[in-house]
Amino acid sequence: MRVLVASAPLIGHVFPLLPLALALRDAGHEVLVATAADGLGAARSGLPVRDVAPRFDFGRIARGVLLRHPLIARAELTGTAGTRGAGLLFGQVNDELADGMVALAEEWSPDLVLHEPFAVAGALAAARVGVPAVRHENSLFDGRELVMVTTDRLTDALRRHRVTAVPPPAAAIAVAPPSLVAQDGWPMRYDSYAGDGELPDWLREPGPRPRVLVSRSTVAGPGSAGPMPAVVAAAHRVDAEFVLVRPDRRLSRSALPPNVRTVDWIPLRAALSASAALVHHGGAGSVLAALVAGVPQLATVGAGDRRYNATLVGARGAGIAAPARGITASSLTRLVTDAGLAAAAREVGREIAEMPPPAEVVSRLESLC
Repeated sequence: MRVLVASAPLIGHVFPLLPLALALRDAGHEVLVATAADGLGAARSGLPVRDVAPRFDFGRIARGVLLRHPLIARAELTGTAGTRGAGLLFGQVNDELADGMVALAEEWSPDLVLHEPFAVAGALAAARVGVPAVRHENSLFDGRELVMVTTDRLTDALRRHRVTAVPPPAAAIAVAPPSLVAQDGWPMRYDSYAGDGELPDWLREPGPRPRVLVSRSTVAGPGSAGPMPAVVAAAHRVDAEFVLVRPDRRLSRSALPPNVRTVDWIPLRAALSASAALVHHGGAGSVLAALVAGVPQLATVGAGDRRYNATLVGARGAGIAAPARGITASSLTRLVTDAGLAAAAREVGREIAEMPPPAEVVSRLESLC
């Protein structure tokens, strides 16, 4: 079976698709990843990757969309646009991916297209060549709604490729633990490719004080430092060790409190196994990574889906939802001392562990072809 894996051109979108893609390869199937720009980092997994939009520029697209839709842009920046903002932005993203994605599907002749909700161009390509498409969730939004609002923006691409409409998927794969949010589809244990970073020995075991990892978005742009500046400002008043993962240049060159250290790219999941908590920018991948590890988290309320994601974490009781500027010594102390947060995080971690791993989903995909 030939499987084309379609992703938006962002690391945070393509890496969660790779565990299933690798399971398919290990089961003897031929797998090709179709993406562009930053998403080409998927090649580090050893899977073949094809660039379907060589001139893709996410920043240019985002600026253009936000300037043309100022009211939705304002809501998007405060995290209140819901899927409206995502539909506008990724509608344009997919319009630029569509021609290359369809051309690749026509050339490579897949038997199945596996795509994430933000990569509807994959479903369009599947429809064009007449093969099943499967939606693989990689966010906490409703994937059905994301596909619908994104497809609404693909009128020109559908016309160019003589596709009347994108049909419903042959199946969907849900990765969110049900106690956090319900998703449509076959359940599958969340995982994400860890990249090629090395885990230093000192991060493999717990330290003398609770260790808190602090990460930021993989997408560059305003506010990309995420919660790091606020954590650094409060850290000296907290009885914990803080580790900044991939801090920006300004922070990495500044004088840091004695209980703050920095590291480059590391396999986050492995590091979390010896850590007490995670502070992050509110991205779905970070939310799920902390839940998989069963550690409490502080998810910052921000742009795009980050307010929604952080609110889910807070409502589940597995962490704290707070704006980056609202991070204080008190909230960080609560993060590492509140037994209720830790217990709820462990509960969700056990729930995720009971979901089928990617290898067990392979046979269900094989049944579609």
